[in-house]
Amino acid sequence: MGQPGLNRRQLLATAGGLAVAGSFGFAALGTGADALASSASTRVRYWNLFSGGDGSNMIAMLDAFRQANPGIDVKDSTLQWGNPFYTKLAMAAAGNRAPDLGVMHLGRVTGFSPGRLLDPWDVDLLAKYGVREADFNPALWKRAVIDGKLYALPLDIHVQLCFYRKDVLKKAGLLGADGRIVPVTSADEWFDVLKEAKKATKKGLQTVGLWINDQNFQWWFFVAFYTQLGGTWFDAAHTEVTFDTDKAVQVLEFLRRHVTEGYADPGLGSVGAEQFLNGAPFAWEGNWSVPVYSGAKLDYGAIPLPPVFGGQATHAESHAFVLPHQSDRGGATNDAAHRLAAYVVQHAQQWAAGGHIPAYTPTLSTAAYKKLDPQSEYVSAMDHQATEPKVWFAGSTGILAQRVGPIVVSSTVGSAGPEAAAGRMKSALTQLLAMKNPMDGRTAAQGGTAA
Repeated sequence: MGQPGLNRRQLLATAGGLAVAGSFGFAALGTGADALASSASTRVRYWNLFSGGDGSNMIAMLDAFRQANPGIDVKDSTLQWGNPFYTKLAMAAAGNRAPDLGVMHLGRVTGFSPGRLLDPWDVDLLAKYGVREADFNPALWKRAVIDGKLYALPLDIHVQLCFYRKDVLKKAGLLGADGRIVPVTSADEWFDVLKEAKKATKKGLQTVGLWINDQNFQWWFFVAFYTQLGGTWFDAAHTEVTFDTDKAVQVLEFLRRHVTEGYADPGLGSVGAEQFLNGAPFAWEGNWSVPVYSGAKLDYGAIPLPPVFGGQATHAESHAFVLPHQSDRGGATNDAAHRLAAYVVQHAQQWAAGGHIPAYTPTLSTAAYKKLDPQSEYVSAMDHQATEPKVWFAGSTGILAQRVGPIVVSSTVGSAGPEAAAGRMKSALTQLLAMKNPMDGRTAAQGGTAA
């Protein structure tokens, strides 16, 4: 299984000297400020999976909340990123030992047996603390609603981006009068851009880093371009696979072409970001790389993945607050959990410094956010999210990525042809649709995921 989160943290540690938290279960137990204060009348236990730069930003936001709310003690714990976190959270909720507040990737919420392992949010209580549905992108809010109830409160979206070196592109004549990359509206235009950029690239550097051997990144890129083509996955009832193999072949051939035409090198593995730091003109990365590149003082920009198939769409996931199930949830502690989540969502300017796009849309219109560079260049991704299907086996590093991601990799590296890979992808989707969620023993069709 690929580990993009680990690579991301290694990069942060290399570029910024940040400690890599999250390697051994409880990586951190908050800061000194979270010690139980004598004046605090309520304690909120909060589990998250943020380390590296994300962790530093979250701690700063929590400390600000503590100062503003001295009557609430926040006991924050950072656990190991990925499936270990979800396993521990599920066990705690099932055993009635859950924290008062948690964080999940929004794509994983449907599979977490909402109603059994997660409690719904009290939208009236959220509104009391200033957070309302109208403050969010409608598509993002809808993803958080299951069976008519809100089970996740989005904090952000994190997206796959096309990072570009302005110094290299200027030399190649690929910057517009506004200092940004020239528009790209088709696959042929994109490869024309790569051709010119390659001429201006130092020897020994690839033209674009694509994380070719990583199943998660390759899957995320596939989702983006398949969505641009208008591709679908399942019917509304989740009883039939509607995956379009012809569209899939187009995407797979596009990804493979980067290798066959010599713009991306499969042998470089996970060092594409380092190549970008050293002068490679392009890198396709998650927005979490912004602190790395900004910290290195690069002259660079970042846009959503190019709309090579016509429609705008770039892969997006979301960090979201959740209420792990408690049999006695309620009272002052539950009120404080709502208050904490609402506060962090509304004060996400600090969070945006890590590259994420705040989910709370009033933040996006502030002068402070508009000054952020390159964040303000790719903020439009909020309106063009390419997400995984809303089924129990989807979500960040979930079963869907584990099953289908390696098939995309096999096509990109050339060990399987695009047609054969597309057929295998459809077969995998068919098998997954018939599988039962181990959390509740129900298939996707039985899962009650109507918004």
